[in-house]
Parts: sequence; C-alpha cells; structure tokens
Amino acid sequence: MMKRLVFTGSGVALVTPMKQDGSVNYEVLERLVDFHIKSGTDAIIACATTGESPVLSHEEHCRIVEFIVKKVDKRIPVIASSGSNDTRYAVELSQSLQDAGADALLLITPYYNKTSQTGFIRHFHYIADRVNLPMILYNIPSRTGCNIKPETYVELAKHPNIVGTKEANGDLAACAKTISLCGDDLAVYSGEDNQTLPILSLGGKGVISVFSNILPKVMKQICMDYLNGDTEASRQSFLKYLELMDALFWDVNPIPVKAAMNDMGFDCGECRLPLTNLSDDLSHKLLEVLKKYQLVE
Repeated sequence: MMKRLVFTGSGVALVTPMKQDGSVNYEVLERLVDFHIKSGTDAIIACATTGESPVLSHEEHCRIVEFIVKKVDKRIPVIASSGSNDTRYAVELSQSLQDAGADALLLITPYYNKTSQTGFIRHFHYIADRVNLPMILYNIPSRTGCNIKPETYVELAKHPNIVGTKEANGDLAACAKTISLCGDDLAVYSGEDNQTLPILSLGGKGVISVFSNILPKVMKQICMDYLNGDTEASRQSFLKYLELMDALFWDVNPIPVKAAMNDMGFDCGECRLPLTNLSDDLSHKLLEVLKKYQLVE
C-alpha cells in the first residue's frame, strides 16, 4: 500500500523576511503566504535552510510555523523543518511544531558530528517513534558532510511516519536506485531546482524549491506538465528558466534569493549573520538576469 503523499508538485522553501533591526517581519510573511496560495503553490516549507533556520531561536521557529499554519488555514500543507544534529532536540522541536499545527516535518541529516548509515536509521526512527506526523528527510551532503545511501532509505522507509525525502546529493544514479528500491514506500522530491526535471523523470513526486519564492507559477507548471504527461512543455519551461535557477545559488542560499526578492519589491530584508549581502559584482549580475526574464525593469 502506497504511503500517503504529503504533496505532489511544487513546494516552496519559504524565505523568512526580516526587518531592518533583524527581527522577523510578520507583515511581509503574511503577504508571502497569500502570494503562494494565490499562485497555486502545492506546499509551504517553513523555517528550513532557505528560511534561515540555523539563526532562529526555538521560540521564533515555533512562532513562525504557528503564524504560517494559521494564515494557510489548511488550504495547502505546511511542512515545518525540525531537523537537528542533536537527536533529543530534534524530538523536542518536532513535537513543538506538531503542537503548532504543522501538517508534516522536514528533517535534515545530522551535520557536523555527522553519523553512520546505522546512525541515520536509529536517529530518524527514534524521532519518528515520538511524533504523529509524516516526516520528509533531507539529504544534502554539501552542507552536512554525510549522505544517505539508497539501501539505507529502504530501512528508513519501513517506519510508517517516514514518507519521503528531499534529495539534494547531486547523484542522479543514486536517486534512481533509491526510487527503484523503495517504490511507493518513499516519495522522492528534488532538493535542487536545477534537478527537478531529471528527478521527475525518474519517478520523483515534485520539488522543494528556492526558485518558487520568485516564480511559483512557473515551477508549479513545470511539475504539473510533467506529472500530467506533457513532458515536452515541462522540458521547454525548465530549460528556459535554468539560468535563473542557477543564479539563485551564486552565493550561499538564501542570500541570492533574498536579494532577487528585494529587487522585485518583496521587501524581505537581509539575511542574519553570519550570512552577508551579495557582493556588488554579483548583485549587478543577478539584476541583469532578472531583467532578462523581465522580472525587474
């Protein structure tokens, strides 16, 4: 029996807008939620990497998720990031975000201290035993220094609460093997915008997207065209916007996407330290790309 999908299509890894004093800008956050609802975004992923989770306090993290949950009002799933390299804290945060009303959880692999493949299984199963929400794992070795192997996904997916993975290891062969081995027991989402189409072609269910912060309708259409069988329309749109997708990773995420959103009038503010602004050179280049796509004048 296939596990329940949290979503199919395009989920946005939502930025956390900040005021000039560095506090969370809830007025802009409300506008962003409305923007994504109107644009047909399939899910909102709150307080993940793009949402600057490493620099949010526990209280901020919970309040942001609760705020988004209330504004969304069950119209689309709200997936709250609750991962940690401390298993006990991951449980604490996951339970807090479950209480805040999240529909599902996103959990990154342990970082810095890292772990073995056996450690992945014990870590994620330990958390899954202590929550009542579906969990999507997040595999991004470039940030964490560790990588979930396809065979490990098979063991992880045996837990009924582990329903998917956001795969950003850059290894399409491994992704294909994961999908082959796990089948309907694990939904695979692209964790990198520029691999959305290849992962869809392997049987992926969609993307958790940075690009969707600025062009949610485009990414939604890329996914829906492919999933509905119009693979050529999906391919053409994907290739058309590939340069812009790549430009949003010219510096550490979410520095470029926040810069782009500010250029486009979203007023999302700056990132919190230790992230800094784009260099003048990259700012100019990004602006030229935005002009090319007619997103700014």
